[in-house]
Amino acid sequence: MNRQDFNSYCSNLKATTHVVQWGNSDVWKVGGKVFALCGWNDGADAFTFKATDIAYEVLQDAPGIRPAPYLASRGMKWLQVYEDRGMSDASLQEHILISYEMVVAKLTKKLRAELDL
Repeated sequence: MNRQDFNSYCSNLKATTHVVQWGNSDVWKVGGKVFALCGWNDGADAFTFKATDIAYEVLQDAPGIRPAPYLASRGMKWLQVYEDRGMSDASLQEHILISYEMVVAKLTKKLRAELDL
């Protein structure tokens, strides 16, 4: 997956917003909360997403995947795919979708209704 594919995929998820911040990173949010970003890899594309507890434990030491810089160091379970061999595009899309769904689930009922989620 490249940055353009990542942005296209995230833009197709319902009620998402996109900003560029943190040193030219593409940051995707739903309800004002981050669910995925592309950047933070010395200029190369790297894809970061919120992970389930199990995914975090299983994938954090896999080749091409690491606990996400900044986020994981603060106790959050976020992973970063920083090399192509980390996971297939389909798997990455699945993890981004799960991240999106986890963030949506934490939004208030009122906000979910406002966003038609």
